[in-house]
Amino acid sequence: MKNSKILALKYRPKKFEDLVGQSEVSKTIFNSIKIKKIPNAFLFHGIRGTGKTSLARIVAKSLNCKNGVENLCTDNFCESCQSIIDSNHLDVIEQDCATATGIDSVRDLIEFCRYPPSTSNFKVLILDEIQAMSKAGSQSLLKILEEPPSYVKFIFCTTEIKKILVTLLSRCTRFDLKRIKSSELFEFLKKVVGLEKKAISDDAIKLICKCSEGSVRDSLSLLDRALLSAKDNEDISLETVQNIFGHFDKTSIINLLQYILMGNEHDSIKIYRDIYNSGIEPSVFLNDFLEILYYLKNIESLKVNGSNFDLNDEEFKKIQNLNLNIEPETLIIFWEFTIKFIEELKIVSNQNISIEMFIYRLVHLKGYRKNSEFEKNENVITPNKLNNENLKNIVSNDNSTVNQIKNITQQEEPKIKKEKNNEILSINSFEDLIHTCLKKKEMMLKYELETNVNLVSFALYKIEISFNEKLNKDFLKVLSTKLLEWTNNRWIIAISQTKGNISKKDEKILEISKENDIFVKSKDYEVIKNLIEDIELGKKND
Repeated sequence: MKNSKILALKYRPKKFEDLVGQSEVSKTIFNSIKIKKIPNAFLFHGIRGTGKTSLARIVAKSLNCKNGVENLCTDNFCESCQSIIDSNHLDVIEQDCATATGIDSVRDLIEFCRYPPSTSNFKVLILDEIQAMSKAGSQSLLKILEEPPSYVKFIFCTTEIKKILVTLLSRCTRFDLKRIKSSELFEFLKKVVGLEKKAISDDAIKLICKCSEGSVRDSLSLLDRALLSAKDNEDISLETVQNIFGHFDKTSIINLLQYILMGNEHDSIKIYRDIYNSGIEPSVFLNDFLEILYYLKNIESLKVNGSNFDLNDEEFKKIQNLNLNIEPETLIIFWEFTIKFIEELKIVSNQNISIEMFIYRLVHLKGYRKNSEFEKNENVITPNKLNNENLKNIVSNDNSTVNQIKNITQQEEPKIKKEKNNEILSINSFEDLIHTCLKKKEMMLKYELETNVNLVSFALYKIEISFNEKLNKDFLKVLSTKLLEWTNNRWIIAISQTKGNISKKDEKILEISKENDIFVKSKDYEVIKNLIEDIELGKKND
C-alpha cells in the first residue's frame, strides 16, 4: 500500500539530509536545534515545491523527537514523530492561512499557546501561506511573537514575502529556500528512477527538470506522469515525454528559423503547420521561439553537459551551426518583433492564422539591417524612433508638421514602376541630389531641398536632415520614391534633432550679403556714393 503513493508523497523528505538543494539552510537549523539556540519564530520563504512545508515538519519533529535531532526518526518512528506525520499531534498545529484568514482563527491559535505542551518539549504552530492572512490577523500575532512562552515555536511558510507585514517579518528568523539547480534536480530524479526500477532517458529527465522550473514537487509529479504513461518494462524516451507535456522537439523551430533566414516562405510555413498540427499551442510555440533566439545570441554561455538542461545535444549542435550564419543585430530585431507580435496576438481571434502571417513578415524582414551610425545616435530619429514626443522636439510645437510626418511614416512603402532601360544614376552628395532634381524636372522637390531642408550629414544611401515648419507633408514620401527610382537602391532618410547646416537658399542669401558687405567697405563704394547722393548701394531691395 505504501508503494502505491504518488512520488511527491513517497519521496517527501524525512530528515534534514533529504532536502534537495537546501544544504546550507538545513545545516544552520540543525545546528541551532542541536545547541538549543532556537528562534521564537522561523520564516521559510521560497517558490513552490522547494521544501518549505517539509522542512517545517522536520523542524517540528526535531524539536519533539524522543531520540533527539541527531538521531531523528526516519523509519521506525517514535510516537511523537509518527503523530506529526499523521497530522494528529496534540502539541503541533498545522494551519493553511489561505483558508483560515480571519482574526477568529488567530485568537484560537493564541489560546492554544497559553497552556504548556501535554506530551512534548514544545508546542509548534506551522502556518502555511502566511501572506494570505488578513492584516488584522497578522497584527494580532505581533504581541505573542515578540514575547512568546518558552515552550512555543512558530514556523511560517510563504511564497510571497512582500505581502507580509514588515512588523511581523522583524520578529522572525528568515530562511530563504532557493530554486533547485538543474544538476541537483537531475541527480535526484535519476536516484528516484533507480529506486522505482524504471528506465527513462537522460534527455527525458532533463526536459522534466526544465518543466519543473526548480521545484522538487513539480518534478516528481511530472516524473510520475511519465512513468505512468509507459507500459511495463518499456523505456521512456524524450519523444514520449515531449508528447505527454505538450512540448516538441526544438529542432523544428531551429529549422524554421533557418528557412526564414533563407527567405523560403513555403518551407517555413510547412514546418509551422506541422508544429501546429501536432497539438502545440500558439503561445507555447512563441515562447520556445523566443528561447531559441536567446540561445542563438548566447551560444557561448550554453553547456551541454553542465547545469543547463534547456537543450539536448542535437538541438545544441544545430544552434551552433545556425549561429555561424546569423548576425546579432538580426537576432535582436527578431526578438523585438516577436515581443511586439505577442502583444498583438492578444486582440486577434484566430491565433494560428496570425502566426502564419507573423512568419511571412519575418521572412521579408530577414534582409533588414539597422544602420548603426544612425541608430546609435540619440539625436537621430529614424522611422523606428519616430513618435509624437520626438517630433515635438524636432519642430517646436508645430502640430501641423507633426501630423504631416505621422502621415508619412504610417503610409505603406511606395511601389516603384520600373521602366525599361531606366538610367541608374549615382548621387554622391547633396548637391548631386539637387542637380538630379533639376535634370529630372522635379522642381517642387528641388525647391523643398533648397528652401525648407537643413542637411545634417550625407553618405551613400544615407541622408540625415532637419527641416522647418514649411516642409511639404509629402516630401519624405516623394524623396524616398525618387531616390529608389533613380539609383535602384533604398535610402535611409533620418530626421535629426540636430538643426544641421542652413538651407541652400539661406546659404545663397548669406553669400550675397557678404559680397555686399565687402563692396560697402571698398573704395569704389565711397567714390560712387560721393557721385550719386542719396543712393546706398548694398541696401537696395529687389
